Amino acid sequence: MKIMASRGARALVLCALVGSVAACGLPRSGPNKREIFAGSVQKQGDAFIVAVNDRVTRATAVMPALGFSDGFKRAGILGSDTISPGDTLGLTIYENVDDGLLAGEGVNASVLDEVQVDGAGYIFIPYAGRIRAAGNSPERLRQIITEKLDAQTPDPQVVVRRLSGNGATVSVVGGVATQGVLPIERPTRTLSAMLAAAGGITIEPEIAQITVLRGKERGKIWFQDLYEHPGLDIALRPGDRILVEEDTRAFTAVGATGSQNRVPFTTQTLSAIEAIAQVGGLSSNLADPTGVFVFRNEPAEIANAVLGRTDLVGDQRFAYVLDLTEPTGMFMARDFVIRDGDTVYVTEAPFVQWSKTLGVLSGSLNTANAVNSLAGN
Repeated sequence: MKIMASRGARALVLCALVGSVAACGLPRSGPNKREIFAGSVQKQGDAFIVAVNDRVTRATAVMPALGFSDGFKRAGILGSDTISPGDTLGLTIYENVDDGLLAGEGVNASVLDEVQVDGAGYIFIPYAGRIRAAGNSPERLRQIITEKLDAQTPDPQVVVRRLSGNGATVSVVGGVATQGVLPIERPTRTLSAMLAAAGGITIEPEIAQITVLRGKERGKIWFQDLYEHPGLDIALRPGDRILVEEDTRAFTAVGATGSQNRVPFTTQTLSAIEAIAQVGGLSSNLADPTGVFVFRNEPAEIANAVLGRTDLVGDQRFAYVLDLTEPTGMFMARDFVIRDGDTVYVTEAPFVQWSKTLGVLSGSLNTANAVNSLAGN
């Protein structure tokens, strides 16, 4: 009877120790499933806890909208001889009289070298006035000048030629081999051709984005879409600024995963299962595959669609939960789209805390036995 009483007392002491150690708060990677669910709206918390299913994956599969406006896509290709602001022109004017308007006595031709097209696109010709040159070809400008002078001198003949300098340029910066200001010439009148002239991109094509700034307008596309959709290969305009940069989207992985880090996107779309794989998968010694969470703030439009409501206003906190042990769990994780700023959190399995508690107790008992042994000596 004494032995049984002694064993019962030891069991009570062990349970008390386990309870006290657990109450002390052992180290862990974050909250468990029970604690996360305790923070749900249904339990007076501030987050909606939603199990992922086919309807949820469809409602949340929102991709960043990239593309060019109709204004970009409708712009026609510039002619190879189109005059632009900043160009330098040379003009020769022949007059069919001995004493002409522009030519000196005994000379029937006058030469106007280095006529600069101003920033507004105009040039000044004596007796013809201020004439718009930008946007015209040299041939069309020749006709305009001839018409202006025809009323003042009989049968004038005009020659227009482009001299050194070319105002039709764009700037290319970012992830290209050669950054700088490049001229729009016959081979480089479109976006893809200009990027090729700059030596091509130097970053991974899958995460490369191309931004074109034209005045107050801005358009952005994926580099790969430029070649998959010919309509996005827009015609360039003088003064365009082209920026090539990496995709800046990222998600954060924490909890019982192979690594905990802020992880940049490596593809245009990223699923939950791909995100987990990028950080080394679930920790086989720690992870609870029934408790994979994705935390994010959802705009009201998506939040209402997910919950089947219409009354939510403003961003809402959501915690989407994936159970990888369900028959369709892996498919759900494959179809659920990760978005910029998401936090992917994997909870620890329940036994992990018990293992840690028993480890602490085992270490404490071993330490106590060692002290007793030393005291006995």
